[in-house]
Amino acid sequence: MNSLDDCLIRVDSAGVAYPAGGIFSRHKHWALRDVSFDLHDGEVVGVIGRNGAGKSTLLKLLAGIISPDSGQVWQKPGVRASLLALQVGFLPELTGEENAVLSCVLLGLTRKQGRSKLDAIREFAEIGDAMSAPLSTYSSGMRARLGFGVALAASPDVLLIDEVLGVGDAPFRRKSAAMLRERIVGGQSAIVVSHNVNTLRDLCSKLVVIDKGRSVLSGPIQDVLPQYEAMVANG
Repeated sequence: MNSLDDCLIRVDSAGVAYPAGGIFSRHKHWALRDVSFDLHDGEVVGVIGRNGAGKSTLLKLLAGIISPDSGQVWQKPGVRASLLALQVGFLPELTGEENAVLSCVLLGLTRKQGRSKLDAIREFAEIGDAMSAPLSTYSSGMRARLGFGVALAASPDVLLIDEVLGVGDAPFRRKSAAMLRERIVGGQSAIVVSHNVNTLRDLCSKLVVIDKGRSVLSGPIQDVLPQYEAMVANG
């Protein structure tokens, strides 16, 4: 592997296991069993694989929501990673504004910095006066818009992007995609999970293929993508 000098995240033989057959069962289901790759400064790494391969579990691992049961995930000290639409810390009894500030704090900003981001979050989320209403009155789409706005406004070092971010109407989806593209072209480090090979080809320099919880292919996207497409074609 490369030097750690410009490495932001290193995943080394990471595995995540969940109880199978009930919480008191000794049996485990390994959602991830052996995944390894690096993310370097300014790099965009794509992650692809069949449904159930472990991609969503990997994002939770990278966001620090869960810890590995085997292997390790190293993150450069001081580096902040944000999972878009994670809705970190959203509480139904708090207003949109209060939840936005709280989420910014949980993502590493000070309360003052979080409050300074409110105008940008409000403008991006496009939920108007609902920012002053309790989150319990929000639709799922409004919650996702707010979460998306918070994650972008927090300006993390690493964006963790899940393709399930297709929320809201077509204009909002186009706006979100344009904002992400602008960030990435500007040198934003990111990890992008998607089934869309065109999206990955367009945005990513490196591709990691996960199959049954293991990283089976990893490298420059122009080399790995044809191998993945051949693997899918062969069943």
